[in-house]
Amino acid sequence: MHSIPGLFIAHHPDHGRGVYTSIDISVESLIEICQVIPIPSYERPIVHKTTLHDYYFAWGEDRMACAIALGFGSLYNHSAYANADFIFDFQASTIEIICVKEIKAGEEIFINYHGDPDSSNATWFSQKS
Repeated sequence: MHSIPGLFIAHHPDHGRGVYTSIDISVESLIEICQVIPIPSYERPIVHKTTLHDYYFAWGEDRMACAIALGFGSLYNHSAYANADFIFDFQASTIEIICVKEIKAGEEIFINYHGDPDSSNATWFSQKS
């Protein structure tokens, strides 16, 4: 795993634990490269019946499989106004987290679970951020 120094997990009263930074992060900076545990498509229905349902990424070229991101990867919270984005590398089994809006020290790092940092598409859960 590769990550910038200063990442940490903290609790937010509205949306639980999330990933924060103790340093400023500039646009286009690589925040983290997360190794993933790929889960084949035939096991995805099983994952939906577990706690891991809320922590996986749709995975593979057809997005029918899923993957659990290691490091901080599966703990980034969602926002329709995300300050980070993610890039899949299916060959290397990694997810890169990239800064897309300046992030100040002490701020939470958000990704948009739809894959577009500014997508306002509805999520399967209620969101406050």
